[in-house]
Amino acid sequence: MNTSVEMLLAISLTMGIYLAAEKLYVRLKRSALVHPVVISIFSLMGILALFDWDYARYQQDTYLISFLLGPATVALAIPLYEQMSLIKQMALPLMVACLVGAVVAAGSAALLSAVWTGDEIISLSMISKSVTTPIGMDISRVVGGSPSLAAGIIMFAGMLGSLFVPYATKRLGVKNDAIHGFAVGVTAHGFGTAQAFERSVQAGAFAGLAMSLTGIISAFLLPVMPLADWVVQLTR
Repeated sequence: MNTSVEMLLAISLTMGIYLAAEKLYVRLKRSALVHPVVISIFSLMGILALFDWDYARYQQDTYLISFLLGPATVALAIPLYEQMSLIKQMALPLMVACLVGAVVAAGSAALLSAVWTGDEIISLSMISKSVTTPIGMDISRVVGGSPSLAAGIIMFAGMLGSLFVPYATKRLGVKNDAIHGFAVGVTAHGFGTAQAFERSVQAGAFAGLAMSLTGIISAFLLPVMPLADWVVQLTR
């Protein structure tokens, strides 16, 4: 098949599946259980397996979509800039919350997994569960986990966070969009950020800020903390 035709087919298929998943998501009242990213991933996995479509080839054909993720991520700076005055006012509590959230999320997940499963690789891969996927996979590799397993754990954690954090903030009576967005961003990274933008631009901006700060803090702290050593000791 002609390369241009293959590329057009791959991009059209990917976008078509995502748009269908988005319609399903809206129809089912935006439940995180049917998040369009999750539905799209599993649908594409099934199609690639069914038609014996080489993944490396598919990835090459859809490179344009991957490339556009860069500008899309940079575009998050626009709502952040618009909220800059409020961010400056809340800078200290936001930094403390993000630091505590990142460390507690990583530590509780990894140590509980070590005690419960006794599996070293799974537990080390849990360390980066609340960090956006590209950073989380690198953290997992550095601490001795499995990057591919970490990617799956991160996706699952994002889905659960998107499902339960809005419920928790509602039960706690949190009505401030900035606080809600920040909580979702720390817990559910990209999934939470996308969901927060559905609530308001302010919630989305603070979720994006939380996602970024959590990634930066985790990338610096988690590899040098004794957390991985504790996990190894617990699994032996």
